[in-house]
Amino acid sequence: MNVVRVNGADLVYDEAGAGPPVVFVHAGAADRRMWAAQFDGLAGTHRVIRYDQRGFGESADAAGDHCHYEDLLGLMDALGVDRAALVGCSMGGSYALEAALAAPDRVSGLVLICSGLSGHEWPESMRARAAREVHSAVPAERLRAYAARTREPDPADVEAMALAQARFLVPEPSELVLDMLRDVFRRTWTGPQRTERHLEPGPADRLGEVVAPTLVVNGLLDVPEIQEVSGLLSTGIAGARRLDLPDAGHLPPVERPDRVTAALRGFLTELHSGNGPRALA
Repeated sequence: MNVVRVNGADLVYDEAGAGPPVVFVHAGAADRRMWAAQFDGLAGTHRVIRYDQRGFGESADAAGDHCHYEDLLGLMDALGVDRAALVGCSMGGSYALEAALAAPDRVSGLVLICSGLSGHEWPESMRARAAREVHSAVPAERLRAYAARTREPDPADVEAMALAQARFLVPEPSELVLDMLRDVFRRTWTGPQRTERHLEPGPADRLGEVVAPTLVVNGLLDVPEIQEVSGLLSTGIAGARRLDLPDAGHLPPVERPDRVTAALRGFLTELHSGNGPRALA
């Protein structure tokens, strides 16, 4: 375990290998452990870096005003990475996309897996689905108290929310998925109040500005409204390729690790060979 100070917060990260840098950006429902297979699988050919965002895993709490894409670029600065391929899942994909728009010269390629999209307005169907399948797992008055930090979380509520969120996102959640989600809800309900900033103007209206070669990975068992975002990304980013995984939900790197690692290896090999249609040397 390594620790680096970035924008006033201690971030925990792992690093291995040598070669073109690849930085993994975890989902909001996870931590850096979700990249275990890809981290190990690519370390033989690349310098691989995975980290816990502030407020997640073993990194410092997210307190007050903070910005995840600025932390991502700050991590690269602190580790002496001038330019890297960014691989992000869920909201980690959104942060990678923000970094690619804020500093296009720093990003050699993008892999957006079941990605979020900052500035995208979720349809009412998504909000209703989440309320019905996730938020109903804990009584509303206790959820409000946890959000306000006026009540210590009941471990049974942490467990209930972790299980509900896991089932919402992943057809067959593993113990790793459940353990990461337990940590997410425990820290969310006990950590300090925080305000997250995003890139302005946001990526939702700027996909045509993305210049990095991009691979969009979509799980065909993911929430339908999240799959729609994969469609927006693959059509809105010029030259983006799309890979649909028929047997994966929202966390393909954990659900189908070998398939995702193979897809990343192929994309990165082409990216750094200069032979692809939009590859960079």
